[in-house]
Amino acid sequence: MRLPDWPKSRSLKWLMPGMQVKRWLALLLAGITAMALGIAYSLIDAYRDSALPGDIQPLLYVATLQFLPQAVRAILFLVIGLGMALGGLYGLNRSLLTAVAPEGSPALVDIVDRRRRRRSDAKIVAIGGGTGLSTLLRGLKQHTDQITAIVTVADDGGSSGRLRQSLGVHPPGDFRQCIAALANTEPLMQRLFEYRFGDGTELGGHAFGNLFIVAMTGITGSFESALRASSRVLAVRGRIVPSTLTHVTLFAELADDRVMAGESRVPHGEAPIRRVFLEPDAPAAYPEAVAAILDADLIILGPGSLYTSVLPNLLVPDIAAALEATRAPVVYVANVATQPGETDGYSLEDHVEALRRHLGRPVIDIVLANDNLAPLARNPNLPLVPPVLGASRNGYVPDLMRADLISDAQPTRHDPDRLAAAIARLLRDAGRRGGDSAA
Repeated sequence: MRLPDWPKSRSLKWLMPGMQVKRWLALLLAGITAMALGIAYSLIDAYRDSALPGDIQPLLYVATLQFLPQAVRAILFLVIGLGMALGGLYGLNRSLLTAVAPEGSPALVDIVDRRRRRRSDAKIVAIGGGTGLSTLLRGLKQHTDQITAIVTVADDGGSSGRLRQSLGVHPPGDFRQCIAALANTEPLMQRLFEYRFGDGTELGGHAFGNLFIVAMTGITGSFESALRASSRVLAVRGRIVPSTLTHVTLFAELADDRVMAGESRVPHGEAPIRRVFLEPDAPAAYPEAVAAILDADLIILGPGSLYTSVLPNLLVPDIAAALEATRAPVVYVANVATQPGETDGYSLEDHVEALRRHLGRPVIDIVLANDNLAPLARNPNLPLVPPVLGASRNGYVPDLMRADLISDAQPTRHDPDRLAAAIARLLRDAGRRGGDSAA
């Protein structure tokens, strides 16, 4: 474990929620109290020193409740004042929310809290692709703005594959999903970006976001510039970068010695996967991706398809070297379930061993695995992966962290909020261990 190298000054700052909000609320309360005391002193002086007509004095006696004991009056005015203050805050919240947010948006206090929590200094790098990576990003963006998503460019299926073949561009599909996941725009804009044209037309099967990124590539002159421009348009929180700008093809060598060419064909072999590799075999890494790994506070591999989403990034030599050189803990988020055609029958140990075997070195410090196997009681055929981790074939044993990570709607997938919460707990634990080690 490399936790003693954890940058404590960064990690602990974003784990102290609410300090700024409480400070300003305390200042507001103190100001109102001081103002109320000033008004009270003025009224007391006016009441004692001013000569009032005789017919007004009885009314003033009743209005100030002097017929009640002083303690009762104090409690009564305190309750009335508190009720008025809470009512005023509620009305202000609704008025501001109506002015700045569409109907159905969360309460203003929730918006403020989320944006405060996102002002985190914890730099997180997430490596992968496909639906798994976008699920992770959707939860993480509620906790920090300092996210760098490193995405595979090996996709050659569906809309991405057609655009890649016909226009010679990098496959935009995985990048589109990440942009939509990290976007901070109106829901309608996100739906537009994910909109897919129906079959039977020339655009049939294409996602609007894929076409948008391709158009941006033509306008800006490069794929990486198109990603930056698209991120600005959709107010993306964080960065999305490719692992390499080289046009690569993913190959899989099967247990029967046959070789499958192309990411979309890899899961459809008739024998288990022995290994995957890229051609060209040593593509140059995208410099921003390497820099992000070396500067990270936490690095996350997955979740996602082991052989077609996670490993294509790690097969870029400089990405693998950066993972070995970084001081940040490396966390592998294990898939909730095995994937047909890729990891049929795999245990958690098999997943970790496949990563170690392809990298040629142990770089994973922590494995985060789902421990909620309750859905098996309803459907014993679910291919859930038990959270059991022993020594791999070479004796390599990373730490294991268990948590309930599954989606209630789709028990073979991760829930973004639960996954992000587990990573936040991991960060807190890592920060404490780093502090103890430094002490």
